[in-house]
Amino acid sequence: MLTMWWPCLVLALLSGLGTSGFPRSSLRQLGKRSLPEGVVDGIEVYSTKISCKVTSRFAHNVVTTRAVNRADKAKEVSFDVDLPKTAFITNFTLTIDGVTYPGNIKEKEVAQKQYEKAVSQGKTAGLVKASGRKLEKFTVSVNVAAGSKVTFELTYEELLKRHKGRYEMYIKVQPKQLVRHFEIDAHIFEPQGISMLDAEASFITNDLLGSALTKSFSGKKGHVSFKPSLDQQRSCPTCTDSLLNGDFNIVYDVNRESPGNVQVVNGYFVHFFAPQGLPVVPKNIVFVIDISGSMYGRKIEQTRDALLKILDDMKEDDYLNFILFSSDVTTWKDTLVQATPANLEEARTFVKNIRDQGMTNINDGLLRGVHMLKSAREQHLVPERSTSILIMLTDGDANTGESRPEKIQENVRNAIGGEFPLYNLGFGNNLNYNFLETMALENHGLARRIYEDSDANLQLQGFYEEVANPLLTNVEVDYPQNAILDLTKNNYPHFYDGSEIVVAGRLVDSDLNNFKADVRGHGALNDLTFTEEVDMKEMDAALKEQGYIFGNYIERLWAYLTIEQLLEKRKNAHGAEKENLTAQALELSLKYHFVTPLTSMVVTKPEDNEDQTAIADKPGDNYVTTASRAYLTSHQPSTPYYYVDGDPHFIIQVPGKNDTICFNIDETPGTVLRLIQDPVTGITVTGQIIGDKGSSPYSSTGRTYFGKLGITNAWMDFRIEVTTEKIIMGNEDALSTFSWLDTVTVTQTGLSVTVNRKKNMVVSFGDGVNFVIILHQVWKKHPVHQDFLGFYVVDSHRMSAQTHGLLGQFFHPFDFEVFDIRPGSDPTKPDATMVVKSHRLTVTRGSQKDYRKDSSAGTKVICWFVHNNGKGLIDGVHTDYIVPSLF
Repeated sequence: MLTMWWPCLVLALLSGLGTSGFPRSSLRQLGKRSLPEGVVDGIEVYSTKISCKVTSRFAHNVVTTRAVNRADKAKEVSFDVDLPKTAFITNFTLTIDGVTYPGNIKEKEVAQKQYEKAVSQGKTAGLVKASGRKLEKFTVSVNVAAGSKVTFELTYEELLKRHKGRYEMYIKVQPKQLVRHFEIDAHIFEPQGISMLDAEASFITNDLLGSALTKSFSGKKGHVSFKPSLDQQRSCPTCTDSLLNGDFNIVYDVNRESPGNVQVVNGYFVHFFAPQGLPVVPKNIVFVIDISGSMYGRKIEQTRDALLKILDDMKEDDYLNFILFSSDVTTWKDTLVQATPANLEEARTFVKNIRDQGMTNINDGLLRGVHMLKSAREQHLVPERSTSILIMLTDGDANTGESRPEKIQENVRNAIGGEFPLYNLGFGNNLNYNFLETMALENHGLARRIYEDSDANLQLQGFYEEVANPLLTNVEVDYPQNAILDLTKNNYPHFYDGSEIVVAGRLVDSDLNNFKADVRGHGALNDLTFTEEVDMKEMDAALKEQGYIFGNYIERLWAYLTIEQLLEKRKNAHGAEKENLTAQALELSLKYHFVTPLTSMVVTKPEDNEDQTAIADKPGDNYVTTASRAYLTSHQPSTPYYYVDGDPHFIIQVPGKNDTICFNIDETPGTVLRLIQDPVTGITVTGQIIGDKGSSPYSSTGRTYFGKLGITNAWMDFRIEVTTEKIIMGNEDALSTFSWLDTVTVTQTGLSVTVNRKKNMVVSFGDGVNFVIILHQVWKKHPVHQDFLGFYVVDSHRMSAQTHGLLGQFFHPFDFEVFDIRPGSDPTKPDATMVVKSHRLTVTRGSQKDYRKDSSAGTKVICWFVHNNGKGLIDGVHTDYIVPSLF
């Protein structure tokens, strides 16, 4: 990942519904009380500071927020920070009334057990979750007594990578209220000298920015400060709403008097290499484009737009071709052709006529591209000093031809044979991104997710620009033999203009007087060798200038880079090799206090003689957790998921297909449906339908939802009745009633029920049968809608093979096939033919929301919608599942 994103600050102050849950009129009335400005629901965030120190591209960042509870009773305060996915958290502390509770890095399993213990007792939980293109969220909540102060401090580190000729720090600012002391303070020290430094904010006018922002650089040091006053933060001269809601960007680059720069501190070295002024190596590029039916509409339009712009940027020395794959594979030309003006014009005509159709044959599309690039080289159709690149774009998984991911990886790996890189672009979320990433890494490339936003075409163009100008190929970086240990990656298939190669290591002899580095590579015209020599005494004198920045930065940079590369190698490793890579990365993560995918950070705060625990957990690319309150993350589904939420919509992720089916049940309010019945575990789940306000039990019009759920376990003689107002649980002899305003955990042998205030509840039976119920609340005075429930099955594989019901029947493997994708009545939702359970159905591509991961906004799930109450998909007809009562 080449573009680096810096701390993104989001502060949500939660009490009851929280800031986002208040009507604006309530907030304005609150502001009229005789309380200091900036107080929301009794909580004042009086100081927020983002302190950034960068030494030689290695960034050390501290986000500190201070708040005071000015109410006359205890309040809950939540601290949320978005940080780069490539960053490692190194510390988190809570300070309450002057007492500091530090974080401890532990192996993930050890931390998880400590976390689960606290969660099972209903304690506060802080998590990291993926929250955007390049960000993940850290969030933690604590109760603060009346009149008490709390300080949150999060520290993280990352290596800034050069992208398109500059280093970028992106700071998303969103405090959601006025803050008396708000400051972004960035100090940059670069021994090569700073050549440019700039900063801008998207949320404030240039006039106001000019007085709140200061920026300067001279020689090796740069400084940016952003300190808006209360008046500058206001969205209007008399408003109490904050204007600070948007992006703050800092960009800089360094002087490059020589191609490389080596720095040595305390026995560790780092070598930066970025030559300039070299001619571009001609490239032979084949674009392998998915045109299957799922690319219909906006995706294919944006792909065409991006390819047309890319054609405008092709150089005449380049060679190119297009391969389109759906059910079959077609090519623009039989061989690569030179990017002459005439050929480019013909290519534009071809691109403009690209249309979506059929299924997804990734294997044959890629193998055709590999063969084309190899044949061009073997037949001398392309220049001897040129480099070959294969770029694939797909929005789904292989579903025709060879569709086994492992076999496709093997076929492509054997075909390429290490001769050129493969770059995989994954369009959207409905695909196996890990498969694309693994295949790219195996072939010296990388994968990039293209997000389904209005700028998707710009994302595609942006990626092409990164690889459009290779200056060197087969780059190797050499150092004196027997002089270094623990070297990071030192060979690269390509060096692209605007980027930078970074190598770090440890010196055998820390008293070395001279240090030499050689970089060799193939250029457009000839082979090149760059030599960098360092006088250690001069180096020591130069680095004394940066005493105000952490002194062991090169050692930490080396550890960061080593862990990053070990984790990348681990993705493709197996058996003993994978275990060895894991052990090395874990050892370094613990030694240098980094939260990585192998470790977690735990903060434990004694409160009322019990533990209150927060955890910082580094997710993978596709990992998303719930919000900050106690949710059993150990029960995140690794198996396919099934749920019903909304109108009510049933969503089924089909095992082995990496695709999703959904259907709706249209029934009158008051109807009770059997969702799950398992005679082996004794578990039954039913749901009662409600309608909008004023709808009668006999009305079949309007939207319907689940307003009541019943869960029973016959073998335990235990039942749970869940409504939008309360939860009743127990047996006929002893029933307990809880409110959705509670945060409580009930446990007994073989059972755990956790209610998370106004958000969700988790029901766990035995060895891991887990259900999550989401509470959806609407404005109480809404003229039409009312509160409703969503029901999610987390570990369906724990249920027996005899499980049935509207949801339960799908826990067992079944197959289906979709073909003949075509325009539907809605131009954004194509129709198709589905064959399932010996039925031939017309289905429509659409989307639903999964609220398990984000209980407020939800996560979009793409699915094939089966019409007519799921007829042909479900066993029998939907009325077969109607039962007389919840229990």
